[in-house]
Formats: sequence, structure tokens, C-alpha cells
Amino acid sequence: MARRAHALQVDLLPELYPYRDDGCEVAPRCLQCPLAQCKYDDPGWLQREQRQRRDSEVQAVRVRERLTVPQLARRFALSQRTVFRILKRGQFDSQEGGAG
Repeated sequence: MARRAHALQVDLLPELYPYRDDGCEVAPRCLQCPLAQCKYDDPGWLQREQRQRRDSEVQAVRVRERLTVPQLARRFALSQRTVFRILKRGQFDSQEGGAG
């Protein structure tokens, strides 16, 4: 019976449990992570964030270097269709921002 009481005590004191802090590809430890939200709390969040950064970079390079769609596709290792979608979204975003 004493053994069972100890098991309940461990359940009541989670701070005593030796949790593993293995981090992820973003940071070696969870407590050192620069993200505002854990990627495991919303798995799609990190992908969306990375995609938005990539899309912004594609749009900036298009304007700055005046590259064609095939050139952008090669530089960013994307299909031409994906580059067209990124550029179209960028046009829509800039039109929407200027209308307010």
C-alpha cells in the first residue's frame, strides 16, 4: 500500500518528474527557443511562418533583381506554378493594403 501512495505523490508533483528537454530543429532546448509559440502547440504555424518568409523573399527578389518566373523558380527551388501563386498573392496583398 505504501508503494501506491508514492505513485500518487509523484502524480501530484509534476515538477519532480524528470522531463526531457530535447528541443527541435529550431532550438536545442525548449527553454532556449526564440519562437513566440511552440511548434508543437500548433504544428501548422511554423510551416505557415516559413512559407510567408519565403514568399516575402521571392517577392522582394522579383522587385529588386527583376528576375523572371523561371529564374525565381530555379533560385528558390520551386515550380514555376508556385512562383506564379506567390506573385499573385503579393499583388492581392499590396492592392488590399492600398485600398484602406
